[in-house]
Amino acid sequence: MKIIFVMDLIGVANNGTTMTAMRTAEELEKRGHEVKYIAYITADHVDLDLNKVLQVREKNFGPFNSVIHSQGMVLGDVKTPDEYRKIRNFLEGADLVHFFMASPLCMKVRVIAKLLGIPTSAAVHVQAENITYTIADFLGKSYKYNSQLYWFWNRKFYQYIRNIHTVSEMMKIQLKKHGWKNDIYPISNGVPPEFKPIINEKPEELKDKIVVLMIGRLSGEKRQDLIIKAIGRSKYNDKIQLILCGKGPKKGYYDKLSAKYLKNPYVQKLVPQEELRNIIGYTDVYIHASDAESEAIACIEAFTCGRVPIISDSPVSATNQFALDPQCIFKHGDYKDLAQKIDWMIEHPEEKALLSEKYIEYGKSFAVDKCVTRLEEMFLNTVKQERELKEKGLTYYTDRKERRRLKKAAAILGIDQNSK
Repeated sequence: MKIIFVMDLIGVANNGTTMTAMRTAEELEKRGHEVKYIAYITADHVDLDLNKVLQVREKNFGPFNSVIHSQGMVLGDVKTPDEYRKIRNFLEGADLVHFFMASPLCMKVRVIAKLLGIPTSAAVHVQAENITYTIADFLGKSYKYNSQLYWFWNRKFYQYIRNIHTVSEMMKIQLKKHGWKNDIYPISNGVPPEFKPIINEKPEELKDKIVVLMIGRLSGEKRQDLIIKAIGRSKYNDKIQLILCGKGPKKGYYDKLSAKYLKNPYVQKLVPQEELRNIIGYTDVYIHASDAESEAIACIEAFTCGRVPIISDSPVSATNQFALDPQCIFKHGDYKDLAQKIDWMIEHPEEKALLSEKYIEYGKSFAVDKCVTRLEEMFLNTVKQERELKEKGLTYYTDRKERRRLKKAAAILGIDQNSK
């Protein structure tokens, strides 16, 4: 198949969705498929064949641009008739167009693909909480506002696409709870073979330290604040070195919190994959404290390497499915409970070693090749279903607003809809 991935940003090492897309594309290409992208490319892109990418402009959100950039994200856009025509030409001959989020770019390209009669599928890589927490913590905790955002995404985008990929069963349940009628396929993003059991020697400056690690954006829903407070309460505070791999708008707050609670100032850094694997290899305790998480591929990467995680039991975090022992899970929002779990991990090395072996075996089921096999099946099924509808002269779902969108796009592209 010739597959087009539509996503707002590609080729950025510190963005989980873009790296997932590139890993998936690489695996699909091994199986004989051709994968290309419609996306925005930053100047510091990595490991990307630019001949496979149709570059789009960045969407300007005015004063909100800095907030979006602080999350390590850029949103793409298409505006001019010439840009619409370039997308049309790029899509010609595609067997499937797969979208990664309900962004303005994906909304516009979806209409063009439908106008051209090309089958489409989509993924939900973003939780409502990822957006609402960025605006304000109280919004992130509000069922009302998160529900409205899920309704908006569905109304404007996802309801027109039959097959949807989520990265966890929890996300499928959440979407169904919010009234989504799609066929939803829960499939992990998977981890590449480079993440494997490993124990690395600590750098000289950390030889006498207990290394505690979390990987993820420094944003409200990730709850790195709980880790800082928990270490402050731990009896091993003076021996612990906290490393936070990620960036985000909460850094200034965490700097102040660290100065208040930690005996050793925390280390914050963004690192390439190779260095990240090295850090995981000498980590003593991995924590994933998020209140909201669609999957947390970073946590899977960590336990695939043999690290035993401590995970929040938040009901809107899929990561709690990875807790294989009561000592691996803490009450969400409760830094005192987290502190007890940290101390247990430090004080029970033999039990932790046995858990490590269990996690290494468990991690094998998340190998990227196995996950892509299931995603490939969804893609093939999508093409088959669309072909069957087309033979009957039907489309998956079209309402009055959709007909207006198609008419507008057809006018821009000079397409006679009656001839399609």
